[in-house]
Order: sequence, then C-alpha cells, then structure tokens
Amino acid sequence: MSTTDWRGQAVESADDSVIDETVSRRGEARALLFSLLRPYRAVIAVLAIIVVVENAARLSVPILVQRGIDHGIPPILAGGSARELVVILAVLCGVVILQAGSRMVFLRRSGRIGQQVLLELRRRLFRHFQRLDVAFHDRYTSGRVVARSTNDIEAIQEMLSTGFDGLITAVLTMCGTAVLLLVLDWRLGLMCLCAFPILVGLVWWFRTESSKTYLKVREAAALVIVQFVETMTGIKAVQAYRREPRNQEIFEDVADHYKSINERAFKLMAIFMPSVRLVGNIATGVVLLYGGYLVLEGRMTLGTLTAFLLYLRIFFEPMQEISQFFNTFQSASAALEKISGVMATEPGIRDPSDPVRLAAVRGEVDFRDVRFDYVPGRAVLPDLTLHLPAGQTVALVGTTGAGKTTIAKLIARFYDPVSGVVSLDGVDLRDIEQAELRRHVVMVTQENFMFEGTVADNIRFGRPSATDAEVRAAAEAVGADRFIDALPDGYATDVAKRGGRLSAGQRQLIAFARAFLADPAVLILDEATSSLDIPSERLVQRALVTVLADRTAVVIAHRLSTVLSSDRVLVLEHGRIVEDGPPSELIDAGGHFAGLYRAWEESLA
Repeated sequence: MSTTDWRGQAVESADDSVIDETVSRRGEARALLFSLLRPYRAVIAVLAIIVVVENAARLSVPILVQRGIDHGIPPILAGGSARELVVILAVLCGVVILQAGSRMVFLRRSGRIGQQVLLELRRRLFRHFQRLDVAFHDRYTSGRVVARSTNDIEAIQEMLSTGFDGLITAVLTMCGTAVLLLVLDWRLGLMCLCAFPILVGLVWWFRTESSKTYLKVREAAALVIVQFVETMTGIKAVQAYRREPRNQEIFEDVADHYKSINERAFKLMAIFMPSVRLVGNIATGVVLLYGGYLVLEGRMTLGTLTAFLLYLRIFFEPMQEISQFFNTFQSASAALEKISGVMATEPGIRDPSDPVRLAAVRGEVDFRDVRFDYVPGRAVLPDLTLHLPAGQTVALVGTTGAGKTTIAKLIARFYDPVSGVVSLDGVDLRDIEQAELRRHVVMVTQENFMFEGTVADNIRFGRPSATDAEVRAAAEAVGADRFIDALPDGYATDVAKRGGRLSAGQRQLIAFARAFLADPAVLILDEATSSLDIPSERLVQRALVTVLADRTAVVIAHRLSTVLSSDRVLVLEHGRIVEDGPPSELIDAGGHFAGLYRAWEESLA
C-alpha cells in the first residue's frame, strides 16, 4: 500500500514496526491461547461431552424418521395399531428436547467461559502495556494500542463464542453422518463419499488463501483505527492548520484499502460456498436417481432413502460451518498473533532480580561516564559525569537538543544509559525497583496530562490514599487553591476530557499540586512553567521556594525567571556541560548564560 500519513511518510513503514518479527510467531499465539484456556480444562471436557450428546441426538432424527416410515405407518395403512408410530414419535420428541436442552447448557457455559477468558486477556494486555517502557510507547502509536485492545479482542471473542462450537459440531456431524450413510447403504454411501476428496480440496484451498487475506485485513483495520484516533486526538491542530481535506484524503485511502482487502475475503467466500453447494447438489441428485431406482426394484425401502437424503443434507451443511469457522479463525489468529507479539515484547526497563531497598532517601544524584543515544551511533550524551548534591535546585539550560530532557528522563529511569551509571544516593537506578524509584523521583512535564475525574482526583493521582485535607494543602502550596475554590464545584469539579474545562495554566498548577502531594526526594520540572501566564508563574515561583526546600530539584526551563531562583545552573551544548555555577556568577562571567540573560532582559524591556 502506498498511502502516506500527515508527515508524508509511507504508512506501512510504521505499521507495527515494534513487533514485525513476532507477527509470524504462531507458536506464541497458540501458547497464549492455551494459557488462557488452561484453568477451564475440566469444564471444557464436560462441554465436549455435551456437544457429543447434542450431535448424537441430532443424528438420530433421520433414523427415527426412517423407522416411522418403514415400520410405523404401514400397520396403520393396513388397518392395524398405531402403537409403534406413537412410540417412535415419543422417542423423537425426547430426542429433540435432549438436543435443545444440551444446546442451551452448552451455550450458557461456553459463553461464560469465553467472557472469563476475554476478561483475563484484557487484564493481561492492559497490565503489559503499562509495564512496557516509555521507549516502546514512543514508537507504538496510541491508535495501535486501541486496535490491540478493542478490534483484535473482538475478533478473538467471535472465535470463542461461535468458532470452536461450529468447528466441533461440524467435525462430529460429518464423521457421524459418514458412518451412518455407510450403515444405511454401503453402495450409496461410497458414492456420496466420493465427493469427500473434492470437499477436502476446497477446504484446503480456502484455508490457505483466507489465512493470507485475514492477516492483511487485521493490518488494514489497524491502519484505519490509527488514522482515526490520531486525527481525533489532534483535532484542534487539524482544524487550526486546515488539514481536514488532507486528513480526509489519507483516511479515505486507508479505508479504501481496508475495503479492498475485505472484498478479497468475500470473493473467497463467493467461490467456496457455491462450490460446496454444487458438489452437494450433484451428490443429492445422484443419490435420488440411483436410490429411487433401488426403491422401485425393491432393494431399498422408502424410509431408508428418505433417511439417506436427510443425512446427505446434514453431511454437506457443516461445510458452511467450517467456512465460517475459517473466517473467524483466520481473523482471530491474525489478531491473536499481533496481541501475542505485544505480550512477547519485553520492556526495555526491567526491575532487578535482587533489588536494593532504599532507607531514608536524601536525593543525591550522580552521572558517571554516562553515554546515551536514541539512535545507535548518534550520541545525545557522549560522556556525562555530573554530581547533584541532595537538596540542591539545579537548572538545566541550553538550545533545543542539547540533552536537557534526556538527563531528566535518565534520572526518572524512563530510559537506561547505553553505558555508565546513573545513581540515587550511591545506588545504581537499575538496582532499584521501579515502583520504589518512582516514589522518590517525580517528573512534571509541560504536557500536564489530566485524567477524567474531579480536580481532587487528579491531584491525588500519585497518592490515592491522600485525605481531602492533604489535597487542599498541596493545592495551597502551589497557589492553585484560589482558582479551584472559584470553580463551580470546587475540588469536586469534573475536569472533563483531558482537562478541557481548565486553562493551560490551571492544568499546570494541578500537575504541580499532584507532584508536591507525592512528596518525592527528587523533583524534575521539564518546561513545567511553559504554559503559565505571568500571574500564575509568580504564584508558582513563590510556592517553589517553600516546596523545593530540602528537596533535590532539576529544573528545565527557557524562562530565566525560573532559572534565576535555582542554586546552580548547568549550560549544555551537544550533551556536554559548558558552564556550571550559581546563576549570579555565570552572569558576571560573561559566557553563554550571560548572553541568554541579556537577551531575556532585552525581551522584557
């Protein structure tokens, strides 16, 4: 496919690049499915017995019909008793009730197991997506996450709810019917079974072709979801830059591709199903012709021929079930392979097997000979050695791409260095459990993401157990209490989707309160004041003096008003520290930072 995304890049070049090597791992997909079904082995065995009983009851109906025609009706026509026909009808009613009852039990129990399996799969997938590191989510778009969690899960749900049931019923029906055909009349039975190799050939062809097609269907479906989610997520930018026509063109391109792949799938069905029906109708015609001849010759009873024709119809009916199963199975297999590919992806950031337990954390941070790159061979930090004493507020300044945010991400352990060591209180971050590290190191970014819920819910996000009084104290510490009290419901005000009811500055203040409530030993502010207006920034500046006391703070900001209040400034260029010292001394030294300061003063004037 040659469609391009909003950047003008080929869409397929980004399609599941993280798990390309795992898409074909059908072994992992089967292992995942078996692990989900393993707790229900005993129940599945009972359900298999119920299916056998149901099919036995169903296959006994033509025999009873034959019995009624050959042995129940003749006595009545001769003026005799109808007793045998009544008995046959009573047995037939019992068989029908048994079939219906066993079917009902099977559907209820299998449906319950299917939903429990899907619930466990959703739990595992959600848990695993949360475990995967930031680097994975930087590469794996939110649209693909949605596709794995919804579209692919639904395909597996269809297979569990109808697919396996249809296949088992079809196999049992075909095998049982083949045996009964031979028992009723081996000559007609052999004639009918001559069509079986043709059916096997058709099924094999359909399975092979549909396997290729449905993998493409899942990939095309993911592309449609990706384009839709990314466009709707960035709808403000789309409308602001008048991108609607171009985005519509891109979406129509991927949607048209999705349509074409689905048309290919329907074309396979259009060939397979009529071919099966044709073979079945030819076989029925041959049986009717030859069987009628045998009845006229007195070598076969009318009841036997009737039962034979009923069984022949039952014999070819499962072909539709099998084709439907292959539809759902191929679609679910492609979905399961993609999900298992994600599940097989190990997080780049892992917890140690023998973690070091931290006692009272001071907040001392060290970089020793640290090298880091996002793209191999292109170092962002070529060789960084840095000591941040506990309780010191350090500002990082420099041009875009100098490595400021990379340093912050390494301290928060969103990434691990390629070489060297980043440590907290002398302990390598790789030797600390991530949950414990995140209790002591908190990062506030300029995205200031707000979750659906109330203002109080968003503030206590990092400490769900915090009391209302503690939430209020955190808000007061950063100066957020004034605008919160002015909201319609105060702290109980619903922030709406992504904080849509709040201004950018208000969202940033809530993000500050959230971080302060978490009470970390190390607080990282990455452009965290960029969305604040001047009055809000002054509120935050006053709050920072109190809240950052006795706490290690790393501040990344282009606004020098934030930088000037720090204890120390590091000026970075190409991942190296070119200036280091208190802001006043660097201004007097007349270097890089002094130039930034003069430019800032001129902008104020």
